[in-house]
Amino acid sequence: MLRQPGTVGTRTRAHGSGGADGGDHGSGGRFDRRRTRAESTGRTGDRVLRSATTAAAVGVSAMVAAIGIFLAWRAVPALQRNEANFLTSHEWSTTDIQHLAFGIADLLALTVFVSAFALMMAMPVSFGIAVFVTRYAPRRLARPISYIVDLLAAVPSVVYGLWGLLVLAPALEPVATWLNSTFGWFPLFATGSGSVAGGGTVFTAGIVLAVMIIPIIAGVTREVFTQTPREHVEAALALGATRWEVVRLAVLPFGRSGFIGASMLGLGRALGETMALYMVLQTTSAAFGWSLFDSGASIASKIALGYAEFNNALQAGAYIAAGLVLFALTFVVGAGARLIAARGNGGRS
Repeated sequence: MLRQPGTVGTRTRAHGSGGADGGDHGSGGRFDRRRTRAESTGRTGDRVLRSATTAAAVGVSAMVAAIGIFLAWRAVPALQRNEANFLTSHEWSTTDIQHLAFGIADLLALTVFVSAFALMMAMPVSFGIAVFVTRYAPRRLARPISYIVDLLAAVPSVVYGLWGLLVLAPALEPVATWLNSTFGWFPLFATGSGSVAGGGTVFTAGIVLAVMIIPIIAGVTREVFTQTPREHVEAALALGATRWEVVRLAVLPFGRSGFIGASMLGLGRALGETMALYMVLQTTSAAFGWSLFDSGASIASKIALGYAEFNNALQAGAYIAAGLVLFALTFVVGAGARLIAARGNGGRS
């Protein structure tokens, strides 16, 4: 039976007047008061939660904008005094304040090159980990493997730097020497500005970066693959698909955008890595030659190397200008990851 508008209020008033059906009206009145209090509390909770989440979102956005404004504000005076082309020059000379000459061509090239090399190695390994944990490994084995992989993300970058410098570089020396002697005719493996035997090259640094970003890519991809609709998997199994065919026909189409988005997040992490590259890469004044056996510095490690010059505003401004480029680059990579994820969700961001 349909309840007419105002019935509840009528019953509440009847209970107050002590009518014949006062017991029922009393229960209805208590229910109405409880519901009114619950609605009032719920509305208050909604307002508090909305205010808190809005403040968090606006605060973080404002903080990012403030960082960008700060970097631009401190970089402009140095850029105005720069006597070299900031984007195309290979020179970096900030010792003479009256004749500043600095450019990021080599720094930007090495940053992108070593990050792309690390991403190229990390993506297949991360994909394999995510598929194994979600589709092949028994549950009692999947959990500890997931925990160990996630634990790698908590290792400080200085530890990775020490490991790369003292353990990985000597271990990779035979492999690096073989690649250089066998495929040295190819520019990627040609003799560069670094020491192949010493290990302080892009080759070693890229492998260290790959190990550092694998937990990020594997962790996000694993969570995406876990969300594959059960109906899709069961339909594939019902058609007689093998496990690999289930992955190829059901899991991968559903999680492809998530895997690519996770890879972009890993790339952003690699672009901004400082301490590990600071410890592994050997510095050199030679121009970057796009070889895995080149040395040099990334933008982040260059800023760390120039920390002693930060007591002067103009010298610090030169490094801050480089940091502004890195800030914009990571922002673009993050936006790209967001766009890929949105496309994978049918335009829903």
